[in-house]
Amino acid sequence: MMSDTVLIFIPLLLFFLVLVFTMLWTERTRSRQFEAGRAFSGEYFLGSRSLSGFVLAMTLIATYGSVSSFVSGPGIAWKLGLGWVVFAAPQIIAGFFILGLLGKKMALVSRACGAITVTGLIDKRFGSRALSIILSIALLLFFTAMMTGQFIGGAAIFSEAAGISPEAGLLLFGALTVFYTAFGGFRAVAWTDMVCAILMLVGMVMLGSAVVSEAGGLTTAMARVAAAGLSDPARDISTSTMLSPNAGGALPWTLLFSAWILVGFGTAGLPQSAVRCMSYRTSGDLHRAMIVSTIVCGALMVGVTTIGVLARGIPGLELGGASTDHLIPRLIAQHMTPLEAGITLIGPLAATMSTVSSLLIAASAAVVKDLLIAMRPEFEDKSRALLLASRGTTLFLGVVAMIFALRPMDLVAWINMGAFGGLEIAFLLPLAGGLYWKRATSAGCLISIAAGFAVYGWALFMKPDLAGFHAIVPAFAAAAFFFVAGSLLTRDKENANLRYFFPQH
Repeated sequence: MMSDTVLIFIPLLLFFLVLVFTMLWTERTRSRQFEAGRAFSGEYFLGSRSLSGFVLAMTLIATYGSVSSFVSGPGIAWKLGLGWVVFAAPQIIAGFFILGLLGKKMALVSRACGAITVTGLIDKRFGSRALSIILSIALLLFFTAMMTGQFIGGAAIFSEAAGISPEAGLLLFGALTVFYTAFGGFRAVAWTDMVCAILMLVGMVMLGSAVVSEAGGLTTAMARVAAAGLSDPARDISTSTMLSPNAGGALPWTLLFSAWILVGFGTAGLPQSAVRCMSYRTSGDLHRAMIVSTIVCGALMVGVTTIGVLARGIPGLELGGASTDHLIPRLIAQHMTPLEAGITLIGPLAATMSTVSSLLIAASAAVVKDLLIAMRPEFEDKSRALLLASRGTTLFLGVVAMIFALRPMDLVAWINMGAFGGLEIAFLLPLAGGLYWKRATSAGCLISIAAGFAVYGWALFMKPDLAGFHAIVPAFAAAAFFFVAGSLLTRDKENANLRYFFPQH
């Protein structure tokens, strides 16, 4: 009889083989694109703008969903109840909002002016090297921190559920992620993201079924969840805090409002997501992607978080002093058969790998396209040199993030927590404002970024009383004010590229 560890690894190895096959297939496709005369940058960093609507939707979802969607979210929901599901609900609109706000115009403008990256598009709009360099540096710093956090979370869940050391788990799936990203490019990332998104849904369904079964059925599970929140008669609680939309006051409404900015509307400023708006074929693909991404993202983000609530109904399930991040690994390891555990484990690993691969390809584009080619334009036509530079950059950044994950430092952990909001502060206003407001200026963008970072850092470090608001709210308010004021008080030099953004003028 095969050991439990071997049974767990059978589905994982099949999953890894699928990713390798996808990478080899996309490498062959890219070679044909080069033979047909397609430019290197457009193929390696955007897949020759040829994604179908379904692939676009799934790669956007897989990029947005991360290991925290499978680990941190359900763990907090296990502790706070349905209130955390309400907090996660704004994520439903992420795909629809990103594609609806940016999709059409980014595709048209980027094709017209030849932009390949989000930073490159902003550079075409404002013509400011200072702004482009600051955005590229911010992207590299925040992306490296985010990749480190993804590797740490993925290695932890892999270790506990599969019974191997965190280092071994990190080297196994981390090396594969870096490898297929470096050698497959954007097309490989998009297609593997599609596979990962589908497997994330499969893993969620299997885990949810196991949790409900272990709890004795949905009705029994919800009864136990309700009973778990009635333990404080001194507060005169008449209904279960686990069923309360604000967790009995533990989740203030101001924090819920913050969620609509941080994981809702603000996600349009995430460059790893926004770049997908340049990669699709036709308007019909964009419209299909908006529908599919909304349905799937809603099912995934709300579904996984709800599993954390239902897990409270499993008799005898305790964390024993461990953090809530250990909830999902223990559910997989202790309440599923080895083969089921192996299949389910693909879900959080797929979330980790898809997010890291998207960050890697966007970071590589920032180095090669936005920095190297900007300084040495003659490299644009040297496909072989660009291929080596792109692969080398991807491998280097991936290895750096893995090293940090092996020996995580407190500073890196703090930066990772602030990276999501930091990217939104840096990119949202220059991108959306630059696309739709002709009066926006590079000085307004620079002042906005400086003010936003100053307020964001102050709020995170000093932890003032913000009445329950997340630090992103005052930071965005400051950034928006200075973006408008700075743009109204300054003027940019004449920029011929404005005709691509505002052809009616």
